[in-house]
Amino acid sequence: MPSRGLTGTHRLLGELLYGTGMRILEGARLRVKDLDFGRGEILVRDGKGSKDRVTMLPRALFPDLRRHVDAVKRLHASDLRAGFGSVWLPAALARKYPSAGREWAWQYVFPAGRLARDPRSGIVRRHHVSDQSMQRALRESLRRSGIAKLATPHTLRHSFATHLLEAGHDIRTVQELLGHSDVSTTMIYTHVLNRGGAALKARSIACACGTVKPTTDPGRRLWIGRHAQSVNPSSVLRQSGTRSRASRRSSSLS
Repeated sequence: MPSRGLTGTHRLLGELLYGTGMRILEGARLRVKDLDFGRGEILVRDGKGSKDRVTMLPRALFPDLRRHVDAVKRLHASDLRAGFGSVWLPAALARKYPSAGREWAWQYVFPAGRLARDPRSGIVRRHHVSDQSMQRALRESLRRSGIAKLATPHTLRHSFATHLLEAGHDIRTVQELLGHSDVSTTMIYTHVLNRGGAALKARSIACACGTVKPTTDPGRRLWIGRHAQSVNPSSVLRQSGTRSRASRRSSSLS
């Protein structure tokens, strides 16, 4: 029986959005160099408001994500052999390091399925996966699951925040993980927790898409796909605060 949820790359991207709280374009534009398996962190560069931040990299996704990155590395090697393999870089960085676009570290974690000509430069290269394709896949997943609700990839970000607050994490931690400049924006999620059955909407949508597994103990564990893991987002922020600031200062040199 075919899966009613997200599949393939869209499933992995959906799991990552739910497990990290990233926006869809932040996930689609993720570079290999910004994954830190050793520390269980992701450095989100140039997010909303042109700000960098650190969020957690769920250990439950390590096996699938490592396999995916290995496959992307083979694809990049194939592109290089064919005379391509140069990814888009910010203009100033591309001028300073003209060969950096061909390096493995700068490649997208979720590259597009085909090469295309960059309309700005005319160079044929592999862009990142389209956010519209993720949105279409999510709509189809909802349709197959029989859920008559409007949802977008941003719903997975809302689920991330809601479930962390359900688990008892403090509002400031959630604010930093989401990258909100004002805590009043994050406070919106506390109203969701006081709405009874309506607060379950985000979880039901995530379950239908296959990015979260139903559990009777939502307050203690964060469920991602087929896996479960305990989360301690506060420790991610404590360990990486200083490193994040240093990374922002040296981002043009890395």
